[in-house]
Amino acid sequence: MSIRQRWFVAVISLAASLASLPLVARAEPAYFDVARGAQPHDVAASPAPGGPVYYTAQATGKLGILDPGSGRFEEIPLGSRSAPHGVIVGPDGAPWITDGGQNAIVRVDPKTRVVRVWPLPADTGYANLNTLTFDKKGRVWFTGQSGYYGRLDPASGEVRVWKAPRGRGPYGIATTPAGDVWYASLAGSHIARIDTETGVATVIEPPTKDQGARRIWPDSRGRLWVSYWNTGQVGMYDPVTREWREWKLPGDSPRTYSVWVDDRDQVWLTEWTTNAIVRFDPATGKFDRFPSSKANANVRQMLGRSGEAWGAESGNDRLVRVPAR
Repeated sequence: MSIRQRWFVAVISLAASLASLPLVARAEPAYFDVARGAQPHDVAASPAPGGPVYYTAQATGKLGILDPGSGRFEEIPLGSRSAPHGVIVGPDGAPWITDGGQNAIVRVDPKTRVVRVWPLPADTGYANLNTLTFDKKGRVWFTGQSGYYGRLDPASGEVRVWKAPRGRGPYGIATTPAGDVWYASLAGSHIARIDTETGVATVIEPPTKDQGARRIWPDSRGRLWVSYWNTGQVGMYDPVTREWREWKLPGDSPRTYSVWVDDRDQVWLTEWTTNAIVRFDPATGKFDRFPSSKANANVRQMLGRSGEAWGAESGNDRLVRVPAR
């Protein structure tokens, strides 16, 4: 057999082998119904694969706990007048919550379901609590849209509150890999770095004015990704170089609500005009869209874990999981 004939036989053999392999469909979002009327606001997946996923049932004053394997969920009442907003999984493995109705920080024990509440100081007034994060010393930092940010030390129980330097607006908040705490101000259209020892906040202005910086999240390099609600962009600020970059999301008149960065530095956003979750690859500048299967999903926040991006469809009383690989 000549070389040409052997090459032709090899190609035919390879083609037959490939044809016998099963086709792999594009990974699509999966949906999980929760209690009707819950209006889930924020969502947080525990780090362990297949572990529980927590959500705040803002309309009913409860913390939801979803088992994604079975699709079953339970809801834990958080207290009188509760209206929970943000939820994250703390370093202790427990869900921690900002509760606007109780004007308090709340923790739910993941095993016993015991609820513990830390009210803000009585002279603070209504903070309109939003989001929270942990610093490297195990202290909880939180934002209040009425013009506040604060800190809870779970070890001592001390709660301190500061007035934001430009008043109303503190919204999303996050901690960088180096331990710096930053928040985004929706009404103030800026981001700010908090000195975790003095409590002083330093304002940083994005290039686009009146952009409505809503949520903020760091990547593995400590760069800060910011969702612009008013202008439908995503911004990236590098604290080392002090330089900004900005990208417009696809579509007409986009509205970018939330942002989360996964362990591969892919940037996940929610875009309300097209009713979609959007993945942005900073290396290529490419946007991928994952439209909801129902209208008016209203995904307000995203958090995830390795291989999974999670959101809460507050308009449809369900959670959504998008494969992140």
